[in-house]
Amino acid sequence: MSQPARYKYPLQLPISLKETAARLAREDGVSPNQWISSAVAQKIGAVEAAEEFLKRRALAARPGDLTRYLERAPDVAPVPGDELPET
Repeated sequence: MSQPARYKYPLQLPISLKETAARLAREDGVSPNQWISSAVAQKIGAVEAAEEFLKRRALAARPGDLTRYLERAPDVAPVPGDELPET
């Protein structure tokens, strides 16, 4: 069985992240490279799963779905910093 193609990437991490990743890799009994590769794979899976979920939800939406929620929202001033920009 052949090895999958590999790509070397010179990753620069803040020291605190590098130290934490190294500690967690030791605890898992793997190299820091294996641990970071696994963490990247998990993040990719989570992002792609969320994207697919949101696409399915958007396709199922109907005009007016959001209106009923907006109608129940209180009519109050925005939190300072959340104001709409003036045009």
